[in-house]
Amino acid sequence: MAGVDFEDAAQVEYDRNQTSSSPEKEQALVTRLGITAEVTRLGITAEHTVIDLGAGTGNFAIQAALTGAFVHAVDISQAMLTYAQRKAEIAGATNIKFHQAGFLSYEHQDKLADWVVTKNALHILPDFWKMTAFLRIAAMLQSKGIFYLRDAIFSFPPADYEASINQWIRQVAKPEGEGWTTSDFEMHVCEEHSTYEWIIEGMLIRAGFEIVEANYTTPTYAEYLCIKTS
Repeated sequence: MAGVDFEDAAQVEYDRNQTSSSPEKEQALVTRLGITAEVTRLGITAEHTVIDLGAGTGNFAIQAALTGAFVHAVDISQAMLTYAQRKAEIAGATNIKFHQAGFLSYEHQDKLADWVVTKNALHILPDFWKMTAFLRIAAMLQSKGIFYLRDAIFSFPPADYEASINQWIRQVAKPEGEGWTTSDFEMHVCEEHSTYEWIIEGMLIRAGFEIVEANYTTPTYAEYLCIKTS
């Protein structure tokens, strides 16, 4: 595990300070297929099987399950899963199975999935292991199954890394107690493994995916909608 220790009970409730994930935003995400400059929607319905890798506190998994889809919520942190399970019970989302595992250890025992989704979690892996994760994700999906990836992924020119990273931190860091701080983002850059979009795209293609839509929301964030082709 790189970066933040999400077994720490104080960190598990980080979603109270999140702006990127909320029940409302995740509900919008699951409703229909497509990425635009303004919004991404996936089109998950009751007929689908979904794997949420890095499920965290469960916001996306719960909203996907409320459509009627069956969801496998996977996270390496048991504290996270316990917290997510309590939220799912309150929401009435009973069609979720929780798994304590990660990108490299989750063994999918159900039918091949229609969707694999991972948001803001892949950056814990160095690039060598990202490639392994993509191959494993492809093996979990049925033919023409869809993989949605969103994370801190860099599209600024490599020569501009210092100015781009510093500008990113200035824009997104919050005061202590109000969300992710300057020191949190500095730790992300120093200890975790975000990488460039051209590296991610090359790995996705080599893993057997067609990138059907890509959205570089800022020079430091990106999202991809991919179809398994082989």
